[in-house]
Amino acid sequence: MKILVAVAFFLIIFSMGSALVYLMKDKGKSNRTVKALAFRVGFSITLFLLILLANHYGLIQPTGIR
Repeated sequence: MKILVAVAFFLIIFSMGSALVYLMKDKGKSNRTVKALAFRVGFSITLFLLILLANHYGLIQPTGIR
């Protein structure tokens, strides 16, 4: 589960980086920035749902605030 979350975070960061590169390179003349940010939102929602499902099925345990 930890590896899956780490991969999802990497994909989110990579998507944000690629959106920044497209924004600087294209100067707003293409839709690549919007697509990269849309993928980031999709990855973030997927990660959130994955964590909720893992908690529900007992794959991860909440530790609380210490």
